[in-house]
Parts: sequence; C-alpha cells; structure tokens
Amino acid sequence: MTVELVSVERRLWSGDAHFVLARTTVGEVGVLPGHQPMLAQLEEAGVVRVDATDGAKHTIAVHGGFLSVSAERVSILAEFAEQSTEIDVDRARRALDAADVSSDEGKAARARAEARLRAAEAG
Repeated sequence: MTVELVSVERRLWSGDAHFVLARTTVGEVGVLPGHQPMLAQLEEAGVVRVDATDGAKHTIAVHGGFLSVSAERVSILAEFAEQSTEIDVDRARRALDAADVSSDEGKAARARAEARLRAAEAG
C-alpha cells in the first residue's frame, strides 16, 4: 500500500509499506493492505510506525492531525511531526522536566515531550 506522512511544514515520508501503526483518539490502529476505509483523528501526542516494503521501519512522533485509510492508501496528516532520527533527546528531556502540569498547556507540552522520547527510543 502507498503511505504518505506529511505535516503542515513538510513531507516526512512517502512510499510503499506493508504495515502502519498509529494511535488515534479512540485507540491504537494497525493498518494492512486492504484495510477497511476509515478516517480517524490522531492522538494529540503520539507515535506512528511505518514498516516499509524494503524492510525499513520508520518511527515518527506526531502531534495532532488525521489518519485516512483506503484499500491501498494511507495518508497521515499531522499538525507537527518529527522522524525519530531528527529528535534531540536532550532537548526533549529538558522539555519534559520543564513542563508545568498544573495547566492544560503544560500537560500538552509534557505529552509532546513524552511522545518525542518514545519515538526516539523506538527508532
């Protein structure tokens, strides 16, 4: 199946894959070729994994957006996204430590930092 992962700023990955794993607001979704068509909202701060047909595994931290699935195509439209190889782990840890969880904004910052660290560890 063809997979395209884009953020507001750029295209992060595009190509053929045999599996996509994403966390939506209603739970984790695994997508294989021939999957039932669907549209879902991505978790506010999560990790997407794409298993390419060439054997490479791509792990991406995503922040908000949508997952669109048809029989042979998956489109992931994220508000913000980073490849695991692009993540500055020290910066993400500092952001995690600095997040003030007494506010909604602080809780969101903490969730984004945690997602970035999960992606970096998995990637």
